[in-house]
Amino acid sequence: MTGQDAVDPIEVVQELRSLLSRHRAADGAEERSLRRTHQLLKTTGSPFWRGQYSPGHLTASAIVVDAARTRTLLVHHAKLDRWLQPGGHFEPGEWQPVDVAAREVREETGLATTWPGALPRLLDVDVHPIPARGQEPAHYHYDLRYLLVAADDAEAAPGDGALAVRWVRASEVDGLDLDPGLKRALRKVWRASGVGSATGE
Repeated sequence: MTGQDAVDPIEVVQELRSLLSRHRAADGAEERSLRRTHQLLKTTGSPFWRGQYSPGHLTASAIVVDAARTRTLLVHHAKLDRWLQPGGHFEPGEWQPVDVAAREVREETGLATTWPGALPRLLDVDVHPIPARGQEPAHYHYDLRYLLVAADDAEAAPGDGALAVRWVRASEVDGLDLDPGLKRALRKVWRASGVGSATGE
């Protein structure tokens, strides 16, 4: 959705709660993340604000694949020093998670992306802890992960907050130190496309 000035954040929260109620968790960990995200949206008035640390706030990220869905793009996150999917915080005036995810992909990798169909696809939900850093206390990210497709023949390059970028095939995933939630999301993509998927948890 565009035209952010016309968006009512209360309506967006209602839409997100409806979307989450229809989302099917792939395992127990994602089911727990779904319940916790429902609770966040139900009990806080500021789920999009990155300054809400108790218990945390929404973030949005993207599982970026090539057109054939045989590779996914990872970024080496500068602050956390590990390979992750592109993503991050909502900026002031942003309410739509898929728009946040697409913006973060552009900022971190330089890539333009599209939705894989007529509507955005919420691929995965993951709540994970963020350690204390500087003035920020330890808190949780309630991450909404969307499937996005990179523009054909696009060259990715590290941008904001990224030390490096890397296209990874399914066969390479088990050799990387990826968190279980990211592996779960990648399995969903590659299982649907018939490509061999990661097996490690």
